[in-house]
Amino acid sequence: MTTPDNTTEKLLGLAYEAMDAQTQKVATHIAGRKHIARNTATDLDDDTAFGARAADAVARFGGSWTFILLFLAVLVVWVVMNVFLLVRWNAVFDPYPFILLNLFLSMLAAVQAPIILMSQNRQAVKDRLHAEHDYEVNLKAELEIMLLHEKIDLLRQDQWAELLDIQKEQLQLLSHLKDKVTS
Repeated sequence: MTTPDNTTEKLLGLAYEAMDAQTQKVATHIAGRKHIARNTATDLDDDTAFGARAADAVARFGGSWTFILLFLAVLVVWVVMNVFLLVRWNAVFDPYPFILLNLFLSMLAAVQAPIILMSQNRQAVKDRLHAEHDYEVNLKAELEIMLLHEKIDLLRQDQWAELLDIQKEQLQLLSHLKDKVTS
């Protein structure tokens, strides 16, 4: 079995200690003939705090058609109810510029925006983890391909040497036959 240092020296021309942590990890996996692929989607989900999961749920709901249609329905009901009360009893709980409704909408936006930003930050961390994993897998694949090329080249050299030996033997046999025929 090869060591990570031998593998990196041969393939990348660098000492193991001179590489970054990701490349060292890949070299260790290649030297140990271990797979590097894993499901990164579950890496962060295992130890997620309640607040982070709640932020994801709010962002998921806040960015859905269900939320938009529900929000539109509440706005329409609010306006229709105020107009109906104004027409029917000449009394409303939120007069025309709908200041109370604006207050509720502002509070909703003030609470929803930071929660969505928290969720986006978590998604950015997940994306970075996916990108790092993709880099590791791609680097390992590239190095494995280089190793395969090296093995094929060695096989081809051995075959050429064997063919040359066979050809030398055939030439000797032919010269021996020629000598027999001429004598």
